[in-house]
Amino acid sequence: MQTACGLDCYDACRILVKNDDPLKIEGDREHPAGNGALCIKLNKFIFETPRIEKPRINGVEASMEEALQAVAEAFRAKRSLLWRGSGNVGVMQEVTNLFMEKIGGSLTKGSLCDGAGDAGILAGRGVNKMLPLEQIQKADTVVVWGRNLTVTNAHLMPFLEDKKIVVIDPVKTPIAKKADFHLQIKPRTDYYVAILLARFIFMENSEDKTWMDKFASSYEDFYDYTREHRIKAILEYIGIDLEDMGRMLEYLRNQKVVFLVGVGVQKYTIGSYVLHAIDSLAATLGLFGKEGCGVSYLGNSKWGFENPFDVNCSRESKVVTAFSDFETVFVQGGNPAESMSDSLCVERELQSVENLIYFGLYENETSKRAKIVLPAKNFFEKEDIRLSYGHHYVEPMQKIKDADFGISEYDLTKKLFDAFGFDGLQSEEYYLRFWLDQCRRDQWDNFLSPGYEMLPYADGFGESRREEFVFIDDYNDDFINTKHFKKHRKGNQEKQKDQLFWLISSKAVKTLNTQFLRDNKVQLHPALGYKEGETVHISSEYGSYEFTVKLNEDVRRDCVLITNNTRGINRLTPSIVSEEGESACYQEVKVQIKRI
Repeated sequence: MQTACGLDCYDACRILVKNDDPLKIEGDREHPAGNGALCIKLNKFIFETPRIEKPRINGVEASMEEALQAVAEAFRAKRSLLWRGSGNVGVMQEVTNLFMEKIGGSLTKGSLCDGAGDAGILAGRGVNKMLPLEQIQKADTVVVWGRNLTVTNAHLMPFLEDKKIVVIDPVKTPIAKKADFHLQIKPRTDYYVAILLARFIFMENSEDKTWMDKFASSYEDFYDYTREHRIKAILEYIGIDLEDMGRMLEYLRNQKVVFLVGVGVQKYTIGSYVLHAIDSLAATLGLFGKEGCGVSYLGNSKWGFENPFDVNCSRESKVVTAFSDFETVFVQGGNPAESMSDSLCVERELQSVENLIYFGLYENETSKRAKIVLPAKNFFEKEDIRLSYGHHYVEPMQKIKDADFGISEYDLTKKLFDAFGFDGLQSEEYYLRFWLDQCRRDQWDNFLSPGYEMLPYADGFGESRREEFVFIDDYNDDFINTKHFKKHRKGNQEKQKDQLFWLISSKAVKTLNTQFLRDNKVQLHPALGYKEGETVHISSEYGSYEFTVKLNEDVRRDCVLITNNTRGINRLTPSIVSEEGESACYQEVKVQIKRI
């Protein structure tokens, strides 16, 4: 049998099931986005991590029927919120939206992941279309920009064979060590890198005027905008020199270039400007709508689909959710107590919720606080459809095995519809078919998203495909004027030992956000003088936590790296929202290190 992995990553691997009891799986070598390998999360941790098997009410085990009755009663409150995580990204996760609409409840808006970058792409292109994998394969040069492929997108590695590889990243990642050139910039300077590269391209007449005359005719204004940026001062701020810029240009001029951009570059208030600047650099080179060219970020997996779960509900910020405004909060497959920024604030908010309901697979910081706990089924135990934000292939997720516990999102929604006497819910088969019927097939009979285009933006930009690309022409950054920055700058002047470090948060190989293997490490450069294994106190104005030191020469000396599965990391991060895109700003903070 075939199914697909529902875990939240670019690859969206297709799975061959060799045996269902005990479950034995392997990757499908014939899948266009896979090479037959499956990650350790799917091969190991998803099976070894203890599941929630029994429902609970006020800490006491209950039957599923009792728990569902308690959930239905909680939803009779006047103010209810559904807060959904992204541990499983199958489309049927959103079926619960239909119930929330019926009761006049609230959903969330914004993103803990990629919202700022998406807003920057929309500002330039009008729509966020995915770059097909075959165009990456046709490139001469691939620029990996703030994207740790071996962790977040390992199945893309075969597409990079025989390419010139350039990496722009504050950390010397595994792909950076294999690259032809690594530009190890300071954090939060990606915007300036893109703008200066565009300026130098104009200065040496390497821009693609023919393409821009047709698709981006305001390029002279953009050139004037780049000239507002002082070269010497910005190079010093970025932490690179003219020789570095010259080497970068060697890989960009007269090449088929693909930029693979990760979410790390936009975890700031100014995250939208970063992607808009990178897209503007790509437009200067004429990299849209051509073979072997483009910018790949997290694409809109639902682009081109009609979504049956798109409802008319009020929306609350997912980044700075005011949980205390609601009597009932239903957390579906998430862990806001640990995954949201400014954990101490989130914990206080959650404590004030009368009916906190957790619906998921594993125990976590949120489930331990919940009044009602409902065990869920995993993606081997139910039917679903898997889209991807990394490629256009759509995979049916077949039910492989029965489970003696748990409930699916569809069955839960049906139970709630019945409890309230609502009508209008279609059969599960109807919704599954609704998604697949919108797909087309390729020559190998794979399902393709209706949004697939071999050469995105070949005819123009915007939804009409008749608009031009819009260059960035503004950059508002008041971070250096904030009370936070002035406070720490003054502290630095008074005490050199209170040196501040940029916080970098990244994904880890053996975890999916706060699922599976958790960590307690902070990675520091050996030159800072700390010892392997010693405990240090890391603090920001939002909170503090103790971590164990792991020495890593691949991290810049002005940075600390803490993977986002690490307990306590979000006691350090700010509860602020990006200027555009309603996105979390996990890296908009500097921290102090102190020995204990």
